[in-house]
Amino acid sequence: MNVRVEYRRSNLVYEDILHNSVDFGLVAFPVKQRQIEVLPFRNDHLVLITHPQHPLAKRAEIEVKDLTAQKFIGFDPDIPTRKAVDQIFREHKLEIEPVMEFDNIETVKRAVEIDHGIAIVPQATVAQEQRQGTLAVLPFKGREFTRPLAILHRKGRVLTPAMKKFIETLGLDLPEMRES
Repeated sequence: MNVRVEYRRSNLVYEDILHNSVDFGLVAFPVKQRQIEVLPFRNDHLVLITHPQHPLAKRAEIEVKDLTAQKFIGFDPDIPTRKAVDQIFREHKLEIEPVMEFDNIETVKRAVEIDHGIAIVPQATVAQEQRQGTLAVLPFKGREFTRPLAILHRKGRVLTPAMKKFIETLGLDLPEMRES
């Protein structure tokens, strides 16, 4: 089995699946489409990240309202995780305008590491930086925000033994994945 991982915006992942350019795609906040099978994978917890010396970094947990008046680094507006973060702000009646916007998690993390602001990101994406002490990671007090992840493949496509093994390796063994 040869696995190649490539970062693409979610709209391009759906196009790649529809055009059979890839066997599988992984997206956050999956959108149901007629020709695409969506296999729920897992939920990422969203957390706040700050520079280790940022005043908020000393806290054990954070309340969403505490983000008011902070320099916030966000994802580009069309990124699904950004839409979820914007929804969190709306629910808490906060008007937060990002000071910077990026299209990928690595750039967001680097901007926070050099203390250009704070950000809300999936916890799994910052585990290494947390261990190394380059980012402070704070959960939200009394509230858990998540981002659903799903594996996509084209409906009706015959799954090769390697494709089935890949799905099995991910811990997914769903009846709809088996051929009739």
